[in-house]
Amino acid sequence: MSMTNRLKVDRRDGKLVMAHFYVAFISLAIGGLAGLLQVLVRSGMFVLPAGIGYYQLLTLHGVVLALVLTTYFIMGFQIAAVSRTSGTLTSKQRKIGWTGFVIMTIGTILAAVMILLNEATVLYTFYAPLQAHSIFYIGLTLVIVGSWLGSAVILLKYRQWRKENHKQTSPLITFMAVVNSIMWIVATIGVAATVLLQLLPWSLGLVETINVGVSRTLFWYFGHPLVYFWLLPAYMAWYVIIPKIIGAKIFSDSLARFSFILFLLFSIPVGFHHQLMEPGIDASWKFIQVVLTFLVIIPSLMTAFSLFATFESYGRSKGAKGLFGWFKKLPWKDARFVVPFIGMVAFIPGGAGGIINASNQMNQVVHNTIWVTGHFHLTVATAVLLTFFGISYWLIPHLTGRTLTKAMNNLAITQGILWAVGMTFMSGAMHAAGLLGAPRRSSFSEYGGASIAAEWIPYQVAQAVGGSILFLSIILMLYIIINLAFFAPKGEQDFPIGEIAETAEKTPKILENWKIWIGITVLLILFAYTIPFIDMFHHAPPGSKGYKLW
Repeated sequence: MSMTNRLKVDRRDGKLVMAHFYVAFISLAIGGLAGLLQVLVRSGMFVLPAGIGYYQLLTLHGVVLALVLTTYFIMGFQIAAVSRTSGTLTSKQRKIGWTGFVIMTIGTILAAVMILLNEATVLYTFYAPLQAHSIFYIGLTLVIVGSWLGSAVILLKYRQWRKENHKQTSPLITFMAVVNSIMWIVATIGVAATVLLQLLPWSLGLVETINVGVSRTLFWYFGHPLVYFWLLPAYMAWYVIIPKIIGAKIFSDSLARFSFILFLLFSIPVGFHHQLMEPGIDASWKFIQVVLTFLVIIPSLMTAFSLFATFESYGRSKGAKGLFGWFKKLPWKDARFVVPFIGMVAFIPGGAGGIINASNQMNQVVHNTIWVTGHFHLTVATAVLLTFFGISYWLIPHLTGRTLTKAMNNLAITQGILWAVGMTFMSGAMHAAGLLGAPRRSSFSEYGGASIAAEWIPYQVAQAVGGSILFLSIILMLYIIINLAFFAPKGEQDFPIGEIAETAEKTPKILENWKIWIGITVLLILFAYTIPFIDMFHHAPPGSKGYKLW
């Protein structure tokens, strides 16, 4: 029991996980407040006090929520999942995890301080020629290095399990955490390279110019797999945990593993679809990466098929009749299922919007409009975040030795519904305003005197309404988290891990042959980026080895 599939996460591992969760939900509070202020400013009904800049607020919102909250929650959740299914961490592994946490936190504090001092108002993407204080870039580097150590914990535990359970198939959720960790490590090499080799020396005055095309390409080499780094932990819950919660079996272990392998292969060499409107990249290479981007649709559809096959099989086992009779049999009074399910539904229009964003001609319609912001809020801020909330409802009391009470369960359902309503207003208005040409990342005040702004005003107000409802939902969420961590009744809350259906096919061993999958990943990356990078260096302005920035 000490090494495999423990019923309860070890208390020492739980402390490490909860440390990550505390930072994640503090980030939710800070980032949520920044988001509320943003939509109020864009509505034209509010002016920021104390000389706070709109873009300063926008940077804080993006960095704290999209980078800090997600990274800390994912690291904590994956460590908990591996500890639960592959055995308690060794003291060495736990020490590495705590070291990573401390390094990440120091980096987060450094970056946050620079943003609050208005020394790093460079937005979530921190594109050059926007320049931040060198301490901001040092902070980002520390966050990345700390996350590598957190990922190392997962990989070390997986390797240990494989050695001690020779020729056996690894626990499914551990396998998924390994895939996500490998993808994260490979992807963050890009952002680490641009920060350490370009942005940091430039901010320190060691170089006068940098190659902006290379910098943006390295960012999006990282930026798109970042989306899947957010998404795959939600898929872990959908594939492995939700079936157990509803009382069903996992439809197919092989399909789940193969879908994750496909995400690993096709999530990294696709960054150019974020750069379709940028010069300096040959159109043929953009086309190739758009094709690779569309291949990611396949594992998404596989996931949808697997999930709804699980739901239908469960409903039929409970006597459901007709085409959709199984739908009524699902546990609609259980927040652990209902809130993530809302996220699943939101991912349908979110995924459709992603196809539009990655399509060359349609991207030209919505590029750099607030449509893109609305898309992010459907995917990461709804599908992913609501699933994270659903995980928190049972994982936090599991780790703290408490229980999810009926009152907290009902409040959690209310919280999820409020989120859905608020996001419908806000994201829907963003999509509509984007189609009218409303720009991304801009405050209302900049366009207040322009006649075109009149078309956007109703949508800006709708965003403010939706943002206010979302902030109320955040307050409820924070209340629930505090209750589950400190005040809920003492007891035993289960960590649900689904079992594979008896009718499922045996899992092929090749799915855990990492030499093959990592090798193919590297080859795809080299194929997609080698010649474009050579072109960027070859066509840099003579004598500068980069573009003049100012």
